[in-house]
Amino acid sequence: MKRLTYADSGVDIREEERAISAMKRVMTGRRKGIGAPITDIGHYAGLIDMGEYAIAMTTDGVGSKVLIASAMRKWDTVGIDCMAMNVNDLLAIGAEPLAFVDYLALERVDPEMTAQIAVGLERGAKIANVSIVGGETASLPEIIRGFDLAGTAIGMIKKEDVVTGEKIEKEDVVVGLPSSGLHSNGFSLARKIVEESSYTYFDRMPGSEKTIGELLLEPTRIYMEALAVIQKADVHGMAHITGSGLLKLHRISGFGFEIDDPIEPQPIFRFLQEEGGVAEDEMYRTFNMGMGWVFVLSEDDVDAVLKMTDGKVVGEIVDEGLRLGDMELK
Repeated sequence: MKRLTYADSGVDIREEERAISAMKRVMTGRRKGIGAPITDIGHYAGLIDMGEYAIAMTTDGVGSKVLIASAMRKWDTVGIDCMAMNVNDLLAIGAEPLAFVDYLALERVDPEMTAQIAVGLERGAKIANVSIVGGETASLPEIIRGFDLAGTAIGMIKKEDVVTGEKIEKEDVVVGLPSSGLHSNGFSLARKIVEESSYTYFDRMPGSEKTIGELLLEPTRIYMEALAVIQKADVHGMAHITGSGLLKLHRISGFGFEIDDPIEPQPIFRFLQEEGGVAEDEMYRTFNMGMGWVFVLSEDDVDAVLKMTDGKVVGEIVDEGLRLGDMELK
């Protein structure tokens, strides 16, 4: 059996990183005075200096998950994904989400589709306690096939309260929170696996009452409990596990991570792995594998966090590297 990888589906994470670095080398202009960017803190969200406070900004989209939504003509959850992918990145630095704008690009206008998309956006906004203050819809038949949905969120935080990861130290504890499924990452590979298998999105996944498509469209969890946790515990770092999977942990600290008791992935992940012959390390470099959020904190605060969330201790901070049991992820 061929062992599929994310790169086989057309997404090369390392090439993306090189492309982003190339853009950053060019985009060096910075505003001066009030509203200047804060460049020495923040990793999941950009920060703008507003005196005692900072405005945090994020932008992201749903990605190729929208193709499954269109295949099933079920668009009422992708708005939640769009909201979640932005809001969770604000939460990862401790910022409270305030407002959101969306961008919907269409091959052609479909009132049924747009109404369903709006349902998801509204649900996501209620979960995140944000206002949708504007947006843009564009008909681009020569550019878009189907549709694309993206958005931008803003939040606010006192500059002294930004969770940067700088306080992380060796022997800190890593607490993971379950994901709701694939969230909104790795879908180029997930789609390739299903489309090259003997299954369709409308078939029930073995051992489940739901279809494969329904499980893949399960909306991204929004981790609003993070705001309460950082009020009660001295959180040293937080990570939103998205594209590149556990490699996202490197974003918050130069220390290493030893994940010795990971959250059990939902069955949909193992189904994809088996159907695509995907290696274990490739799965953890591509998907969240059942863990969508991470808190890093001292052992003294662990019990408080476990009482406030549905999380579990999954590992600890070590000198360097990223290990999952006996497997090293690079």
